[in-house]
Amino acid sequence: MKELIPTINEIVKYGLQPNLTVTDKEKLLERHIVKIYNLYFDIDYNFDEAEYPDFDKSKLPDIRLNVSSNFKDFGFYKTIIAIYDIDNLKNNAIGDAIDDLSDIIIDLLEIKWRIENNSLADGLWYFQLIFYGHTQQHILDLLNYLKQKNG
Repeated sequence: MKELIPTINEIVKYGLQPNLTVTDKEKLLERHIVKIYNLYFDIDYNFDEAEYPDFDKSKLPDIRLNVSSNFKDFGFYKTIIAIYDIDNLKNNAIGDAIDDLSDIIIDLLEIKWRIENNSLADGLWYFQLIFYGHTQQHILDLLNYLKQKNG
């Protein structure tokens, strides 16, 4: 898990700082998002039963605004609600690549905060919890969007 915090830092910078000048920004983002996805499978921790303070999202900058400034051509996309339901061709939905990346960043910031302020076990527990229930779908949607957008 030595790669977790550096990989998180490479992703969250797009939500913490506006108008970053980075060569091959989308390719680097994709690489680091795939790395986070892969790190999920290596989570190993002992549950930490200590009571810790909660992460305060209100102290974060405007993540969505910063993501928008860093990925000006990100936008909405069409998605299928139940991909396995091949007989239902009408249940489509609208996704938002800016929202996907913003949510990924907020989740990663909380993982990092928990590791740095609570404990490694608390951070890894939260990583496992939030990834499966929330972050994973945003990652899959964003990766699919990037593939479809860029060919």
